[in-house]
This record gives sequence, C-alpha cells and structure tokens, in this order.
Amino acid sequence: MDTRSSSSRYPLLVLLCAVCSLSGSRSPVASAGRSCADTRQVYAEKGYSTGTAPVTQISGEHLRLCPQDYTCCSSQMEETLALQSERDFLKAVEENSQFLLTTFTQRHRRFDEFFRELIELSEKSMNQMFTKTYGRLFTQNAHVFQELFVELRRYYSGGSVSLSEVLSDFWSRLVERVFSLVNPQYQFSEDYLECVSKHAEQLQPFGDVPRRLRVQVMRAFIAARALSQGLATGRDIVNKATKLTAESECVRGLMRQWYCPLCRGMPSVRPCHSLCLNVMKGCLANQGDLETEWNNFIDALYQVSEKLEGPFNMELAADSISVKVSEAIMHMQENSVTISTKVFQGCGSPRPAPGRSKRSPKASGGNRRPFRTYTPEEKPTTAAGTNLDRLVTELKERLRPMRGFWVSLPHTICNDERIAADVTNEDRCWNGQTRGRYLPDVMGDGLASQINNPEVEVDISRPEVRTRQLIMELRVVTNKLKNAQTGQDMDFMDSEEGSGSGGGDDGERYNDDWPGHGPYSPPYNKPPRSPASNPAKPPRVRERNGSKWNKNNGQGRIKSATSKLSFSPVPLLLPFMVTVAPMWR
Repeated sequence: MDTRSSSSRYPLLVLLCAVCSLSGSRSPVASAGRSCADTRQVYAEKGYSTGTAPVTQISGEHLRLCPQDYTCCSSQMEETLALQSERDFLKAVEENSQFLLTTFTQRHRRFDEFFRELIELSEKSMNQMFTKTYGRLFTQNAHVFQELFVELRRYYSGGSVSLSEVLSDFWSRLVERVFSLVNPQYQFSEDYLECVSKHAEQLQPFGDVPRRLRVQVMRAFIAARALSQGLATGRDIVNKATKLTAESECVRGLMRQWYCPLCRGMPSVRPCHSLCLNVMKGCLANQGDLETEWNNFIDALYQVSEKLEGPFNMELAADSISVKVSEAIMHMQENSVTISTKVFQGCGSPRPAPGRSKRSPKASGGNRRPFRTYTPEEKPTTAAGTNLDRLVTELKERLRPMRGFWVSLPHTICNDERIAADVTNEDRCWNGQTRGRYLPDVMGDGLASQINNPEVEVDISRPEVRTRQLIMELRVVTNKLKNAQTGQDMDFMDSEEGSGSGGGDDGERYNDDWPGHGPYSPPYNKPPRSPASNPAKPPRVRERNGSKWNKNNGQGRIKSATSKLSFSPVPLLLPFMVTVAPMWR
C-alpha cells in the first residue's frame, strides 16, 4: 500500500482548497447548494409566482443580462425582472418630475383664471360706473366698449389680434360718439364723423390719454398672455419629455443594477451610487440635452413674472381702462369748443339738427351729467380670490428649483436610498458583477458625453427626434417671453413696430401706471432713431368709403368722381393744407 500523504498525491486539489480558503469564496458545490429563500420571498412580494424560482442556486449559463454565475433566477424570472426594472425606472422619472408637472398645471390654471377675471371685472366696473354717471348716453353707445373687451379677451386667449389696432379702432369709434354728444345742436352724417376720426391724431381730442393707455395695456396684456402661454408650454414639454420608452440597452443597465443582486441571492444589496448615475445618465441622455434651453426658458418665465408685478402690472392696467377712458372723455368735453372749431374748419360746417338752434358746443352741455374721473375705491377689486403679487411670489418660489432639472434628474433618482446605496457605502454595494467598489468614472451630462458609458451603450450619432422638437419648442416660447419683457408681441412685431408696445416708446413710463415709480427720463446721449428702421405705418383702412375732407360741403360729402377711385388722400388734402394746416398743429 502506498504510504504517501494525500497532499502529495493530490497537489492540485490542495492548492485549490487553499485558494478558496484565502479568497473567502465557496466551492462550486457550496455555491450551488446555497438557499434562494430570500430571493423567492422578494420575488413573491412583487406579486410574481415562485413556480419557476429555484429553491437553491443553480448554474447561470442561461442568463442573458446578469453575470452567468450561480444564480437564484430562471430565464423566465430574468425576463420578468427586466420588465419590472423598466417599470421602476419610468415610475422614478414620473415621481421625480411630478413637481414640475404639478407646478406648471396649477400655476397656469391660477394665472389664467386670475387674468380672465381681471378683464371681466374691468368691463363690469366700467359698465356700472358709466351707467351710473352717464345713463342713457352710455347705454346707447355701450357696444363700443363691449367690442373693446371682446377683442381684449380674444387677444389674451391667443387669437390673432393686434392690440395696437384694437385700441386705435376703439378711440376712433369713441371720438365719433363723443363729438356728436358734445355737439347735439348739429346733425352729423356718417361721412362727416369719419372725417373727424380720421384726423383725430392731429386733433388729439383725448389729449395724451390714448397713448398712455396703449402703452400700459399693451405691455401688460402682452406679458400676461406670454406668461400664461409659457406656463402651458412648460406643462406640455414636461409631459412629453417624461413619457419615455426605455431602449433595450437601457433596460439591460437597469436590470444589471437593480435585480441582478437579487438573482445572486443578495436582495438587500443596493447598486453603487456611481453605477446608478452611469445607468441613469445613459437612459436619460436625450433629456440631458434639454438643459440649456430649459434653463433659458425658466429664466425668461421668472423675468416676465417680475415685470408683471412691476411696470407691466396687469391689475393696474385692467383697473386703468375705465379710469383713463373717463379721463379722455372729460378732456374732450373740457376742450370741446377748440376741438369743434378745428373740426368745422377742416371737415366743413355741419347741418343744424332739426328743431334746434345753433349754439356753441360749450352751451349745449348744460343739461347733461358732467363727465368725471373715478376714485381708487371705485376701481375693480382683485380677482379670483387672490392678487397678482401673491401669485407672482408663489410662482417665483417654484421656478427657482426648476433650473438644472434635467441634468440633476439622474442624481435625484440615485439619491433615493431605495434605489441606490449611499455615496459613503462604496465598498459594500453592488458594482454590476458582485459586492464591492465601483471603479469606472461617472459620465458627463447629455447625449454626447455617453460615448464611453460603461453601463448603457448609447448611439450618440442619433439624437432623439422628439427631444430635438422639444428643444425647438423651448426656443420659440423663450423668444416670446423675452420679447414680452420689452412689451413686444412676436406675432405682431412688424405691424406694431414703434407703436408703443416696447422700444417704440423708449420705455416710457407714467406715474399712474404702477406704484413706486416716478416719471421716465430718457437716457442721455441716445442716438436718434433711423427713419429706415421704423417706417411709418400705412393708414388704417376703414370699411367706409374714402376720406370726406371737404370744407365746402356742409354735409361733409365729396361729390367728385375721384372719390370713387383708389387713390392716396394726400393730393386731395393739398389745396386745403395751405389754409388749415396751422389749425392742426
């Protein structure tokens, strides 16, 4: 019998046992026999049947996503858990973006209700005050004011409406009505009144009020509409950006970090924080590219909201409509003699009204209620159970944390202790293969930075079409918001250039526009504006026929056949301008 020791007879076996002892790992027999009770329990708690779950660890050659070591997962379990990892990922994105969606949805609804009610209250206040003060004189002409508010609502609601033209048409209609009221001893034809309104810019019957109201209303309504549309766009973009479909490589990375530890029989081990970041940055690579335009968008929203609580205050603009209109009417009545004299010289002598003697405009107003302005107590109250300052303050508080959202989203998800291990636990976390430190570097943000992502293979040459579309949407709405900050509406910048919506009035301000601001002083040494950069607007085309500028016709009618042709009114005015031009200065 051979008396040599077993160690000399089986040197390879002795060496293998020594290596296993030093490394702390189990022998293949021991690994294969390890219980899968913990894995089966977690799997069952997720609502899945354990019918295909091994009782003890088995060889992992069948695995496609997890390391092919001894495992507690069958092929069916691996497929099921891969789908579960995708659902967990989509849920994590939805939960962490809920703040954005809720904020944009709720803030849009609050601002929209507030702005609409402001317009409603402004019209209601005007109707009540003017009816009380002017009686039938107002009710008989109420449609002029109703049309103004109809158009203001249509503009705010996104209609293709030029505020400048809306206000110009309102003042043109109003001057015709008021001129008739301050001259009741005369009978005016439609053509004669058109002559009056056509030359209202020269007459300035309402003084400086139309220009002041135009500036205040336009910049406030433009900013209000831009903010409301911006909040709605923000809501829609968040909805689209978070409706994800995880690609196969993303699902592979999600499965490897979240459920491969479960398959290894280590359900309590969380993925390393850096591993989680690389997986999330790979899965959210396209969303990371939204960052620059998203931050610009948030900044623009913030700046417009600040304008609304300052120089572009919508509350004050809505309140001021009835007050300034009343001020304008009073100005015209106080100056009715001078205005009427100029009109009679320019448009001709009107025909006396039947049964009335010709009296001066001033004397004709003795039996009418006097026009007057209104005290602050009579102005419309704040709308929708809140006020603009409160709404803006709440909005700005919610906008601040939105900057950097898309690049911080991977960090936000991985900072959840249910999803990944804490950064301080780098040695006892799941590194994608086993328990231990994760060594690869964390990738940068955005699609291009994922070229060497070790966890998710990303094709950086194929940007997602939907993300490119969202970037364009962000640019468009940001440009609208930036233009609104200067009182300009992108949809009407050509037609309203120099109209007072922004730069055209050199930022003019008025004491009664908003509290805490004095009169505006133009900057020193400002170069004169080039005429070429601000061409004169073409004359507004009225639906009535032609200009009726003829002082020789008592009814203001032009009998010449040339009035039936299409022509510039300048030649027609030339014979008369020598005589009356000084009267219109």
